[in-house]
Amino acid sequence: MRKSVAATLLILGALAFGFAQGEKPQSADKILNAGIDTAKSSGKTVFLIFHASWCGWCKKLDKALEDPALKSIIGDSFVVTHLDVMENAKDKIETLENPGGREIMAKLGGEKSGLPFYAFLDATGQKIADSNVMPGNANIGYPSTPEEMAAFETLLKSTARKMSDAQRATVLDYILKNK
Repeated sequence: MRKSVAATLLILGALAFGFAQGEKPQSADKILNAGIDTAKSSGKTVFLIFHASWCGWCKKLDKALEDPALKSIIGDSFVVTHLDVMENAKDKIETLENPGGREIMAKLGGEKSGLPFYAFLDATGQKIADSNVMPGNANIGYPSTPEEMAAFETLLKSTARKMSDAQRATVLDYILKNK
């Protein structure tokens, strides 16, 4: 009896794993709308980040935002929302890219920006600012130069209404030390 129960559980687990592996990523609209809904109920700004699995700068940005030194500071002001776009291999597009993500990125002005591209949206979904603030409308991405750091600080000042000067300095100091 125990062997048949164990075998049944093993088969069910394998089937569940197989179904999970074949699932398509959630639509970009659904993810974005969930972020906007959370922003509405919390009085925060949506920090919408477009990234891809191959993007090293995207991984640095995600690591910074998830670091315990910054997570609560960022979380107090922003609803951080990610959309996977610009995957290269067909299998990556099908298994990682959020359908409709490229269209949202283009609508927000990021179609030629590279990654990570990010936009800040209010609780109605309207764009407040984006990362295309460098000379020539170039994308900051992960800030690593003094000019990019200054531009990123300006973005934080204009989009993170609840972030104090000391908290902003903590964020910038972390990024400076982790370029």
